[in-house]
Amino acid sequence: MTPTPARPGPFELVVFDCDGVLVDSEVIAVHIDQRVLADLGWELEREEIIARFVGKSEANFISSIENHLGIELGDGWDRTYQHWYSEAFERDLTAVDGVEEALDRLELPHCVASSGSHEKMRRTLGKTGLLHRFAGRIFSATEVRNGKPAPDLFLHAARTLGMDPARCAVVEDSAYGVQAARAAGMHAFAYAGGVTPADRLAGPGTTVFEDMRLLPELIAAGRP
Repeated sequence: MTPTPARPGPFELVVFDCDGVLVDSEVIAVHIDQRVLADLGWELEREEIIARFVGKSEANFISSIENHLGIELGDGWDRTYQHWYSEAFERDLTAVDGVEEALDRLELPHCVASSGSHEKMRRTLGKTGLLHRFAGRIFSATEVRNGKPAPDLFLHAARTLGMDPARCAVVEDSAYGVQAARAAGMHAFAYAGGVTPADRLAGPGTTVFEDMRLLPELIAAGRP
């Protein structure tokens, strides 16, 4: 696939999403989400789970279940299911193909801004050997009022690191994440090598690509 033509930049910071961009977790999570939802009484196809939930926070996942089923899950509702996720991640989780090579060649400062919790990122980035690359530069949706597709998380990361949002590039793999980048006034590099189809990622202020190894060159092309 030829990347979507774009001439953004110049960039001073690259903001990475975590799930599906750094760690190849979305395929695993969607499969377990489907099992959890079915156990609770909500049968959804894989594609609908991707469209509804990928890129959004756990809080959104919980509220959607409660609203749809008309129930209150309450504290500790997920204890029954946590081992489903942890066992699958421990067994199958890897870094996204090509991302370590891309990070090795990336010449700009970079950080992580994810819908996941800090605990989850420490676990997944640690499991894949990527945690040390982002030490002190990891941001979670739990730190802001509104998660993706609102721009709050990306703006929080830029503000904390003293960067102009217009000089930030965001690497995302979900439609909601790309929407958040656009809302923040940041150029989105949308990775279509995961679970979200390229046509759901394409749009203004967005460069769509499928090989993570291409990322350093795509970002550099937006700089003078």
